[in-house]
Amino acid sequence: VQLKESGGGQVQPGGSLRLSCVGAGFTFRNYNLAWFRQAPGQERELVASISVSAETTYSAAVKDRFAISRDNSAKTLYLQMNRLKPDDTATYYCDYWGQGTRVTVSS
Repeated sequence: VQLKESGGGQVQPGGSLRLSCVGAGFTFRNYNLAWFRQAPGQERELVASISVSAETTYSAAVKDRFAISRDNSAKTLYLQMNRLKPDDTATYYCDYWGQGTRVTVSS
């Protein structure tokens, strides 16, 4: 399994960047995907996710500024980042996970 991120760089506040993540070694279309980021001295945080059915979620910090998308035929995940702020400075990573299995705790 391999994930290769690209598209990062330096940009002025208010600018835009588009990140890409190419997946290999797994059936890309069958997995949920996400972008995470980690700033120096900070914990890794979830930025955005996209499900197998293309449902998206965003952290409050990036909602309405970032857009996650996927191209299953190209096995590529994207993150369009607009109106960037200094607080967005971090290393960005992509990741994937399966459909999961539900756990219900109930009496």
